[in-house]
Amino acid sequence: MKFAKHFIVEPGKKAHLSKRDPQDTLGIDKDEAGAEGHLEELRQLQDVLYADKRYALLVVLQALDAGGKDGTISHIFSGVNPQGCQVTSFKVPTPEEMDHDFLWRVHRAVPERGFIGIFNRSHYEDVLVARVHKLVPKSVWSQRYTEINDFEKQLTQNGVRILKFFLHVSKEEQLCRLQARLTDPKKNWKLSTLDFRERKHWSEYLAAYEDALTQCSTAHAPWYAIPSDHKWFRNYAIGAIVNETLKDMKLHYPKTKIDLSQIQLK
Repeated sequence: MKFAKHFIVEPGKKAHLSKRDPQDTLGIDKDEAGAEGHLEELRQLQDVLYADKRYALLVVLQALDAGGKDGTISHIFSGVNPQGCQVTSFKVPTPEEMDHDFLWRVHRAVPERGFIGIFNRSHYEDVLVARVHKLVPKSVWSQRYTEINDFEKQLTQNGVRILKFFLHVSKEEQLCRLQARLTDPKKNWKLSTLDFRERKHWSEYLAAYEDALTQCSTAHAPWYAIPSDHKWFRNYAIGAIVNETLKDMKLHYPKTKIDLSQIQLK
């Protein structure tokens, strides 16, 4: 099954998040999914990507609070070789980052060829948080859609394949996950009062996400809205799309530059 076609936000078309079911599993059950198979395949594909060194893969993860970004990273990329994988979490900009354009810190974190790079939040915060909390005027954040598209096109032209995943959770599921952080001592550390304050802006964030996905899903860097109420299906779908993309790159091990016939082992 080609998962990408089910969850892609078609370039030039409205994302319509309200029409996308966060609980959708395409009729697949948890036992049938067998997500571990994706993990083994990813290990093999990453090995070839690292050796091939013609391309890089950039995976962008965006979600509302408790949407599952950390869980996605820890599960799907649990078995890859850490020498060829890097994770960048984008927090509140530092004073140095604030002295540059909003894409400066992002460009510095783009993976080199042969690597898989994962963004836990990303440059899209500058059309999401910045918009919802009015950190900049509309004339500024609305222009950023074009700047982001140009930036991502430049990356693609230089061998970086981009996969952007919006982890689509329902408001009810988010509440359950936040409540779990309250009651489970092992999850208390994740909790922030900010999470509950941000929840009050649910509809504003959803509108901001819908516009971002609509404006910035392009042929060279599409957005995928992944149903994420079921964690197992979220992992399964994203793992499948990552593997599909790597296979589409037609990766191969490079030929050796030495004459193997001249090497004698003693």
